[in-house]
Formats: sequence, structure tokens, C-alpha cells
Amino acid sequence: MIPTEDLVSEPVVSLRGARAELGSRPVLRGIDLTVDHGEVVALLGANGSGKSTAIRTVIGQVPLTGGEIRLFGTPRRDFRDWARVGYVPQRTTAAGGVPATVTEIVSSGRLSRARFGVLRKADREAVRRALELVGMADHAKDSVNALSGGQHQRVLIARALAAEPELLIMDEPMAGVDLASQEVLARTLRDQVASGTTVLLVLHELGPLEPLIDRAVVLRDGCVTHDGPPPQALGQHALPGHDHVHPHAAHDAEPIRTGLLS
Repeated sequence: MIPTEDLVSEPVVSLRGARAELGSRPVLRGIDLTVDHGEVVALLGANGSGKSTAIRTVIGQVPLTGGEIRLFGTPRRDFRDWARVGYVPQRTTAAGGVPATVTEIVSSGRLSRARFGVLRKADREAVRRALELVGMADHAKDSVNALSGGQHQRVLIARALAAEPELLIMDEPMAGVDLASQEVLARTLRDQVASGTTVLLVLHELGPLEPLIDRAVVLRDGCVTHDGPPPQALGQHALPGHDHVHPHAAHDAEPIRTGLLS
């Protein structure tokens, strides 16, 4: 049995020489990245720099062509405890057009911890707490197809939080979200960080999340060009090679699937 102190000493996420391609196009060119317990790390960079591809390699949606990824000290190819990982995909709708209520969508995020796929009292309580965290408890019985874009994003985050993950991975959580929802999401994330959750997220703009960011990792053409304290402001002067794009513009132009390993 591995001592607890040894487990804590292992990074939650570790990429070493990670390489990946989309089609035949190299997207990651040997990046190194670590995220330690309780840390909040933001991936930044211009469109097409490899930000979303990087986190999709972590959760297994994009295969590596070289290098290694470890989760909680375990090689990703051997990692099975996905209940420890919550994933919020980039710019998608909560149900993909399928009729479902807010509670049903958020409950699906709890199935990884439910015994035999049956939600018990503790599971239903976790779903309720997740809805309250993102300010959607009053919409629990609503159809997700009737929600605004910001509310969809809140539901996706609640779905990830329902499993009470130790690691939360988020791809552009603020993209296309109204100011009110941005503030709710920032508050939710602040509460998660305070409780010890480790966070790895892709951002285009730091915005209201800036005070929470411990480290900024900047990618350019699939390579790490900066790994350190976050800049005070994003822009061409703060981060060479980072172009400013409106939050509603397309990001990284990569297809998204909502399941962790679907």
C-alpha cells in the first residue's frame, strides 16, 4: 500500500514530452506540464495553439503519439478511477438536443460513483448540492432545451461537480456566457478550490477567474512558451503570440464529445 504522503507528493496531472496529432497535423510538440494537488492551472494561448487538445489527451479523447501522461501518479493508459475526474467540455449544449431535465443531466454525472448505476439518497443529495452550487436549483425540473447558453454551461459544470471530483478539468468554461453566469461560475469555482479541488482549465481570457489562477501555462504552436505566474492582463503585450479573440468566436475548432471516454 502506498503511504498517503507519497500519494500527495505525486502530481495530480503530469505530461512528459506529450505529442499528439489531429489527422496528420502535429498539434502538441512534446509539452511538459504538471498540476499539483490543490493547484489551479490555466492553459492560455492563441487559437490552434493546442490548448483544448492538451486537456483532451489528459482525459483520453485524443491519443498520444509520443510521451506520457500520468493521473494521480498512474499512467493514463492504466488509470481507471474516473470518478476522481470531472470534465466540462467546450461550448456544447447540456443534452445535445435530447429531451431531458436539468436534474437528469446533472444526475448522469453522478453515475460514476453510484452503485450498479442506481442513484441512492447520498447520490441525490450530491446532485442537489451541485445544482445549488451553480445557482440552478430553481430550474431542477426544467427541460435543458429551454435554457440559455449561460444556464447550459452551469448545468455542465454541475454535472461534473455531482461526482465530487478531486480534479476538475474545464475547457473554456466562460466562453459565450453572460456576465451574471460568469460571476456564478467564478464563485462556484472559488468554493471548489477552497475545498481542495485541483483545477486544470483552458481559458481565452482570465476575466473573473484571474484571482484564482496559481499558474498560467501558455502554448504556442503546440509548445509551452511560458509556465509561471499569470499575467496581469491578456493581450499581445502581455503574452507574445496570444491574439485577442472575442469570447463568442470559435475556439481551437476541434470536435467535442461530452463523455469522459466516449
